[in-house]
Amino acid sequence: MDSIGAAIGYAELKATLDPGTAYVPVRLGECNPQTRWALARAQLPEPELLPHIRLRAGDLMRTEFPRMKAWDPIRAAGLALDGIDYDLVPIVDEAGVLDGIVTTRALARRYFQDAGAGAELHTQTRLQAIAEALDGELLAGEDRTLTGRIWVHASAVESAPAINEAAIVVVGDRPRAQRSALEHDVALLVLADGAQPKPEVLELAHAGHTAVIRTPLDTCVAARMITLAAPCEELVEHDQVLAGVDDLISEVAVQIRDSRHGAALICDADCRPIGLVSRSDLDSPARRRVILVDHAEQAQSVPGVDQAEIVEILDHHHIGSIETKVPVRATFDPVGSTSTLVVERFRRSGVEPSRPSALLLLCAVLSDTVILASPTTTERDAAVVEYLERVLELDARQFGRQMFEETSDVAGIGADDLVRRDAKAYQSSGGAAFVIAQVEVVGKGLLDREAELLAAMARERASQRVTLYALMVTDVLDSGTDLLLDGDRAAVAAAAKAFGAHAAGARLHLPGVMSRKKQVAPKLLGAL
Repeated sequence: MDSIGAAIGYAELKATLDPGTAYVPVRLGECNPQTRWALARAQLPEPELLPHIRLRAGDLMRTEFPRMKAWDPIRAAGLALDGIDYDLVPIVDEAGVLDGIVTTRALARRYFQDAGAGAELHTQTRLQAIAEALDGELLAGEDRTLTGRIWVHASAVESAPAINEAAIVVVGDRPRAQRSALEHDVALLVLADGAQPKPEVLELAHAGHTAVIRTPLDTCVAARMITLAAPCEELVEHDQVLAGVDDLISEVAVQIRDSRHGAALICDADCRPIGLVSRSDLDSPARRRVILVDHAEQAQSVPGVDQAEIVEILDHHHIGSIETKVPVRATFDPVGSTSTLVVERFRRSGVEPSRPSALLLLCAVLSDTVILASPTTTERDAAVVEYLERVLELDARQFGRQMFEETSDVAGIGADDLVRRDAKAYQSSGGAAFVIAQVEVVGKGLLDREAELLAAMARERASQRVTLYALMVTDVLDSGTDLLLDGDRAAVAAAAKAFGAHAAGARLHLPGVMSRKKQVAPKLLGAL
């Protein structure tokens, strides 16, 4: 409850004070019934579950990159490739769905094939695209598509019997050759070097429905540029590297390094490319930035936290095992609740929390201090509760009792869920790893299920490979705890000795003990 309240409240405060940065509250596990009750009362959704904090493809992807349609000219793809540090351009359809890629290699292969076998348009190509590729002017004919062999004529047209109505002829300022080409009913006549056709040449073109384009380029360059007007679909390949925004960058990086294209396309669920990661993006990538609230133990945090950039820690527990590479703002303040620290920062900043956040923060303080009855409670916690009472115009103690009474019924909850519900992992200075879970109840009914709970604890201890698994069954009205223990004989004996209590089987009765942080964890850390 305190972790969720502090995360939501502190994210709201930071966003208010620093509107240029997005602060997102997240949870690291399932919300317990008390937290869900508080979120419902505050009319707030559960924070997003963060399964890990490792770098994802979405964290590194660039969202601005060239895309082409299948009918866009190859020349446009070539110009796009010339300005980027990777070797592909995605080809998409009208809906933006990926169709394939055009690569530098495909362009080069096309160039050399044309050089060896003669240039040809194999795919229907728009006349206007040819004019644009030639920086030319359409003198005759309307925009349409065409295909055919491209002929460059420096000699008489009669010497090339293969010319037919599907052909494209490039010729300079040679009127006889121009007329001869038109007599073959070619599809397109390209006049190189800016040649101006005579009126009778244009009349002949109109009569034969031959298109005429004038270009400032010479005949050799013009012939080559015509092939670049062909649509991209002619060169589409399908061996691209694809990834989703949540894919781990460590896995995507391997595929990028093995790919000859030097990049991966990041697609959404409908296979629309929404991002791109190149090899250069993998050099010293910026880590994900996190603020830790209500914990500073790596074992209690999200997987990959050691790879993240921790910018701040706000906690009320002991200083844990989190390590940072640079100095960060860290607060370890001995109050009853991290949410108390959050409310104090609201007040120091002159900002009042929204009503939903204020209600959630009140629930968090009342939960962690057990309605201000826990031995961890300080005057500062009481002052924060008094402040929130005024903001919300309610009786905090009555509200807290309602919260505990309505969320403490665990009769229908399985033992496995109970022993995992609010569990924190620790490691003693001697190297012993152990877990302390806590369930807050009203009355002693849960202890009737002691054997079932111990069996579930044994399974968790084996799964997590820890020395000791402890479950605090805390009666909030009786202000006491029954501590259930599962571990080897030496660990259980050490725990009992630490509390100076007599173990009734695997249970220690601890009157007045309510705080895991202040009354249980320190003793077990010392004993183990």
